[in-house]
Amino acid sequence: MKNNFILLINIILFSFKNSSAQELPPIQVDRPDQTECPFIVPAKHFQIENGMNFEQVNKNESNIFHPSTLWKYGVNEKFELRLITELTTRKIYDERVFGLTAIKVGFKTKLMEESGIFPLTSFLGHLTIPKLASKEFSTTFFAPSFRFTMQHTLTKDISLSYNLGAEMNGVTAEPIFIYTLTTGFSLSEKFGTYVELYGFAPQNDISEHRADGGITYYVHPN
Repeated sequence: MKNNFILLINIILFSFKNSSAQELPPIQVDRPDQTECPFIVPAKHFQIENGMNFEQVNKNESNIFHPSTLWKYGVNEKFELRLITELTTRKIYDERVFGLTAIKVGFKTKLMEESGIFPLTSFLGHLTIPKLASKEFSTTFFAPSFRFTMQHTLTKDISLSYNLGAEMNGVTAEPIFIYTLTTGFSLSEKFGTYVELYGFAPQNDISEHRADGGITYYVHPN
């Protein structure tokens, strides 16, 4: 009787797991590229995107983000809440400083579905909170940022995504305008690749333009 009861529970849990998975669309993520996607986390679900990044600022300064974590919660089919936390090690010459960079709180809301020449479009906004950080990484100002995130489906295997927006760094009150443009290619059911152009245009400084690319592996729908 006990074995039959355990077997029945397992069957019920397995059936629930499968039915829940079928109700959800395949996972959509903002990482690893610089382009934020326009998709919203399914309602009443959490999604955590975690990663590590190394940045060489110049020959004397570098930063390691370990980890950088994006926490997302779907409120409904058109709106999600977001939280960004980053533990950082900054090295300047031989001096290392470790701590929490200023936390960002924000949201993403869907504006328009894809239709013909019009892309799937969402609006994304964050606010960096100066005091929600380690002393060494606290900023001077509250720093807002926003992006319009857009995506075209070119073929069943190729997509084109791009962002336009602006952000502040919390050190000055001047905006930094940003753009991204990325093309995703589906190589198989599991593997994909992307190439990307992106840049930053400060109001009163020299613009920076960069490129990157990568390979993605689709582990599981969730």
